[in-house]
Amino acid sequence: MRSSRRLLLGAGLLAAATLASVPLAAQTPSPLANWQYSVGEVLAPLGGPLPDWRITLGGGAEVQPIYEGSKRYSALPSIVLDVRYKNIAFLSDGEGIGVNLIRGPTYRAGVAVGYDLGRDHHAQHRLTGLGNVDPAPEAKLFAEYFLLPFVYTFDVRKGVGGHDGVIGDLGLYVPLPAAKDLYVFTGPSVTFADGEYMQAYFGISAAQAARSQFHAFTAHGGLDRAGWGVTAVYKYSERWWLEAEGAWEYMLGDAASSPIVEDRSQFTAGINVLYRF
Repeated sequence: MRSSRRLLLGAGLLAAATLASVPLAAQTPSPLANWQYSVGEVLAPLGGPLPDWRITLGGGAEVQPIYEGSKRYSALPSIVLDVRYKNIAFLSDGEGIGVNLIRGPTYRAGVAVGYDLGRDHHAQHRLTGLGNVDPAPEAKLFAEYFLLPFVYTFDVRKGVGGHDGVIGDLGLYVPLPAAKDLYVFTGPSVTFADGEYMQAYFGISAAQAARSQFHAFTAHGGLDRAGWGVTAVYKYSERWWLEAEGAWEYMLGDAASSPIVEDRSQFTAGINVLYRF
């Protein structure tokens, strides 16, 4: 019985391997699990030889917290741009610009330059006096490995300006063929960060305390958050696809203790219509 289930799941995974990466264009940081930005990409070579170019364009809308830790949410438009050359290089709104330096039918690892959109203190009156966390590029190392039935993911990112810190994610997900032409990916993730990142987003300096409603608070490095994500992709036709994503996270460590944080529990949800060339 167990062997039969593994064979059925394996067949489903091979079907899911025909899916290319379909990342959601979401502001970072957000409660979206980091693996959701590259979901299915490591499985793509299992579907057979990849074309030289895979291009996905699309758009939609999403709901997410006004800032990380806010209890208030806003609806935003999203734009999907994902361009991949074989299994070598990519330009993606979710993953940035990168190269798979190590690659195979069940694994990939490489380097990329992503981005962090920072935090605008004008986004909500509660942030008045705290100043901005400026948008900045992030240098990234990443790796993904598929070992039936899970895809294991890891990345670590260094801000170049902006928060100037280091943040990383550990995650895993399982692809499930839910119905004809419908695939669901789901799994957990854990985020960790150093003191510089945590202080930028959750700390309050003496000068900031004097300008704001908060007392001074020093945020130390460690666990930042843990959560669970779900991505569903429906193949409407050979060219048109519908993608829906949602995720929940719970803030941990000094992120959870920060006076800035109103709600430790956060969620995001989005939907996109995709066209594949």
